[in-house]
Amino acid sequence: MEKLSLNKLEQYLSKAAWILKGPVDAADFKIYIFPLLFFKRISDVYDNEFNNAMEDAGGDADYAELAEFHRFIIPKKCHWNDVRVNTTNVGKALQHAFREIEKANPHLLYGIFGDAPWTNKEKLSDELLINLLEHFSQYNLSNENVDADILGQSYEYLIKHFADLTNKKAGEFYTPRSVVHLMGKIIDAKEGESIYDPACGTGGMLMECVNHLREEKKDYRTLKMYGQEKNLTTSTIARMNMFLHGIEDFEIVRGDTLRLPAFTENDELKQFDCVIANPPFSLKEWGAEQWVNDPYGRNIAGVPPKGNADMAWVQHMVKSMQPKSGRMAVVLPHGALFRKGAEGRIREELIKKDLLEAVIGLGGNVFYGTSLAACIMVFRAQKDKNKKGKTLFIDASDQIRVGRAQNYLEEEHIKNIYKWYKDFKDLENYTKVVSQQHLKEKEYNLNIPLYIEKKVEDNLPSLELALKDLEQAAEEVWKAEDKFKKLLKEFELI
Repeated sequence: MEKLSLNKLEQYLSKAAWILKGPVDAADFKIYIFPLLFFKRISDVYDNEFNNAMEDAGGDADYAELAEFHRFIIPKKCHWNDVRVNTTNVGKALQHAFREIEKANPHLLYGIFGDAPWTNKEKLSDELLINLLEHFSQYNLSNENVDADILGQSYEYLIKHFADLTNKKAGEFYTPRSVVHLMGKIIDAKEGESIYDPACGTGGMLMECVNHLREEKKDYRTLKMYGQEKNLTTSTIARMNMFLHGIEDFEIVRGDTLRLPAFTENDELKQFDCVIANPPFSLKEWGAEQWVNDPYGRNIAGVPPKGNADMAWVQHMVKSMQPKSGRMAVVLPHGALFRKGAEGRIREELIKKDLLEAVIGLGGNVFYGTSLAACIMVFRAQKDKNKKGKTLFIDASDQIRVGRAQNYLEEEHIKNIYKWYKDFKDLENYTKVVSQQHLKEKEYNLNIPLYIEKKVEDNLPSLELALKDLEQAAEEVWKAEDKFKKLLKEFELI
């Protein structure tokens, strides 16, 4: 049997969105399509496992149904095919199947299907749901017919597709793949390490660390993945994303990271080798009142302002780094680099602790839902000897391809930025290695133009050369005029 291609899967998922178009807002497509895709996948995988066990057991169905042969348990009357035969109250049948599957797999699948209003017939008529189920029934999504990696890639395509459709708020759950790829290269996850994203969205940053090891032909299954996400739908999508990529050693928890962090050990924050995130920019109501006496000691450099959580995320992530191997990369708005007051004092403390390794300024209009330019701040618990007391500034504002509605980081741009980061040396117009003393002189303001002055090559000639060119041009004009007059005289026109 020929396995499904990525292109075919992408078309298959796009058509599902098209079926929903009209009665359902584009912003809500994901809450219906992702659970159905996951339901179809686990039903097909269950059938595949059942058939293999039946073959081994010589046709003993009771034996083939034993839980040890299945990744997930699917209770009686809760399989895709059981729901598919319904022609009335289809939404109710789907909802029942989802809840029973979650109950049967409490440790792995609790709440994974989300809370979409499947029984709302104004939005989801029986006819629409039947069309959707029939559409998804076209292909077998078991491991024999589709690779987990290809399914995961098509799933990421669908996440981006929704980001394109719902541009306004897409940034809340989708970071452009190119930015994620750059951050994955900078973090450079190693086999056996722990990876943590405190604002994990749909899990793209965590998956990038997996892909990074895959590209290096290393064993990505040795990674231990942790994520926390406040939004219910987005957190369930992140969990499905992991399963659909074939990742098993992960823990993604729904919750408010700044108010109630999910990962703790002995009443302290759990610490990780790699910490990576694109938290919501300049979050207002984030729980500043709790940070005055934070039980987890995250106010290591001070309490961020009540109306802006950018430096709360930074401190939470710094505190979550392993004291020796820890490194982190975080996407922030440029304002986090230079705003004064409490944020300025926090920057000062973090710089004095010699934790800030690099500041990378990205081009504008790269992120969904905002035309603002963003930056990446890179921190390291223990800097290399040649980097101690120094911070690298990178101005990558021109490393973009300008698009009509949005700008893009291409592969060549990522290569350039990563090379500058690795080289850790001055490069005119692009990079500058700055000492702590220099940062102190600038009052710990990290605004990139303070350290990298763009030198514009105007290539204009000197005044003397310009005058000479002008005289030559004038002489040629007079000669041409004389020639023209002679021609006119020959024809006796003057």
